[in-house]
Amino acid sequence: MWFRNDSGARLFTGGLDNYPAAAIAAAACGSFRADDEDEQCAEEPLSCYNCRYRRWTVESFTCLAECCSAKP
Repeated sequence: MWFRNDSGARLFTGGLDNYPAAAIAAAACGSFRADDEDEQCAEEPLSCYNCRYRRWTVESFTCLAECCSAKP
């Protein structure tokens, strides 16, 4: 579910609308923290799409959390 880009950031390979994969990744992440409610976009509360550590890109998002569970 993850790819490390040239700068070392973890890029979610599920893209912008793979809600099941984003929920699975968040469930495996010990660093998940819910973002402000108005910044959440997934119906599933526990989703990388709703995490305060995600930073959107054109095709997906990068994860800024130091999560040991979600390996690249």
